[in-house]
Amino acid sequence: MGSLDTYFALVEQNKQEFVERLREVVAIPSVSGDASKRGEVIRMGEWLQAKWEELGATCKRVEPGKQNLDGEILDLPPVILGQYGNDPSKKTVLVYGHYDVQPALVSDGWESDPFTLVEKEDGRLVGRGSTDDKGPVLGWLLCAETHKQAGIEFPVNLKFCFEGMEESGSEGLDDIIIAEADGWFKGTDVVCISDNYWLGKSRPCLTHGLRGVSYFHLIVEGPGADLHSGVFGGTVHEPMVDLVHLLSRLVDNKGRIQVPGIYDQVMAVTDAEEETYESVEFSHEALVADLKNDVLIHDNERDTLKHRWRYPTLSIHGVEGAFHASGDKTVIPAKVRGKFSLRTVPNMEPRKVAELVTKFLDDEFAKLGSKNRMQVVETHGGRWWYSSPDHPNFVAGARAVERVFGVKPDLTREGGSIPVTLTFEENVKANVLLLPMGAADDGAHSINEKVDKRNYIEGIKLFGAYLHEIAATDLAAA
Repeated sequence: MGSLDTYFALVEQNKQEFVERLREVVAIPSVSGDASKRGEVIRMGEWLQAKWEELGATCKRVEPGKQNLDGEILDLPPVILGQYGNDPSKKTVLVYGHYDVQPALVSDGWESDPFTLVEKEDGRLVGRGSTDDKGPVLGWLLCAETHKQAGIEFPVNLKFCFEGMEESGSEGLDDIIIAEADGWFKGTDVVCISDNYWLGKSRPCLTHGLRGVSYFHLIVEGPGADLHSGVFGGTVHEPMVDLVHLLSRLVDNKGRIQVPGIYDQVMAVTDAEEETYESVEFSHEALVADLKNDVLIHDNERDTLKHRWRYPTLSIHGVEGAFHASGDKTVIPAKVRGKFSLRTVPNMEPRKVAELVTKFLDDEFAKLGSKNRMQVVETHGGRWWYSSPDHPNFVAGARAVERVFGVKPDLTREGGSIPVTLTFEENVKANVLLLPMGAADDGAHSINEKVDKRNYIEGIKLFGAYLHEIAATDLAAA
């Protein structure tokens, strides 16, 4: 693979320039959840389209429609579709990423302006979007640019799909993927997504599983208005008391879900799966350091990973309608809404999960003998995703990791959800590989988000190595 050596050398030569390119895109505050920043999100999409077209790609800007954000009707940011190369003798790889970011303010606790990339002495490149997901999205562009600069034939046809609403629910994206499955995406052999992270801080990984998420609102209402506790305390059924009781019944303090039947659908652990936990880069010590306190439930890494990756969990997220400001207020709220979610795993069906949860809460509420009214509303039912790490797409990814980093990758699943993964797999009919660039401590969505310069530069090398490996892989063996 002499051409890869040339590619690696040129990436290394250009690494400081690549940092400056990342600085350029971090400076665009493309916060999709902020109506005042919608123009910046659109500008970021237009920047990407322009750069790819300068390189020679054919692009298509798709408008997803309108959005009501905080009472303001806004244009949704464009989905940028593109194709770089159209050689029928080559394999076609589709890559996905997003160019929008989470909100960020210095007052949140950032050490510096979130939208000014800062290169730290320890190699951290700090800035909003540096790892989630502007670094990886930019990495694909720089991969193609570097091949062209080096005079190396690009090994595949590259299609891409870059959206600007991932941090705000990917509104409109599923419809576009479905509509373009036999259009723009036709002929795709494999899909690659780089929107997740290594399990640890030093060893790369390939991710072959994601949990789904089912989100619920539990509503309890009673009197027609808030009441004075001195007058009505002890004389009425209080909605908050009922709500707290019901929420407390859902899960115990060891994380065990109390809904009967919820574990019946869970895929059994196989011997082959057990082996994958043997050598992954993960330690309780590092996790506790990140948590700033030892609040772990399980006493060994294997059980912790299983409960992060392959068992369902239930988390309680908050309550609406209750007094929450500073100071004291002796009010009995008339209507309260609790919010909780279940992370689901193979082979759990969202519809069945909703049925079990609703029945359980109906039964528990009936036991209270309360005169209040209770309602369970499922607001989201995203499905899990699971793929075999033995698929040729993953084998090619593993070879690329070894070529760049000199180690075999960890084979991981993740506790979070990337719904678009399943949308691509089911509609484009192609295997999806999650090939992360960033490390576990990057702090995506948090203050001082960063990508390590090593990860960024080696990640650009990895993208190139992966494309070359795919070009040489027999995908028919899948």
